[in-house]
Amino acid sequence: MLSSVLSSRQPIEVNIGIVRTFVRLREVLASRAELTRRVEKLEWHETEQDGQIQAVFDTIQNLIDAPAEATPRRRIGFPSTGE
Repeated sequence: MLSSVLSSRQPIEVNIGIVRTFVRLREVLASRAELTRRVEKLEWHETEQDGQIQAVFDTIQNLIDAPAEATPRRRIGFPSTGE
């Protein structure tokens, strides 16, 4: 407060420095709030996608565990001539 009352060069510079510091502090806090919001949004998306990824893995596991087909498959390619 004294730096804003005194009118010499040094108190004026100190006062400007104080104001700039508070402005910068406000900017940092605002960016931190934005950063916090973005991290929370990422965490929410991660949680949502974890469930979807788990469903994909469960489906793949079910396909792996499924019994083999009972009917034999037809061979692909030219028939052998028996030579």
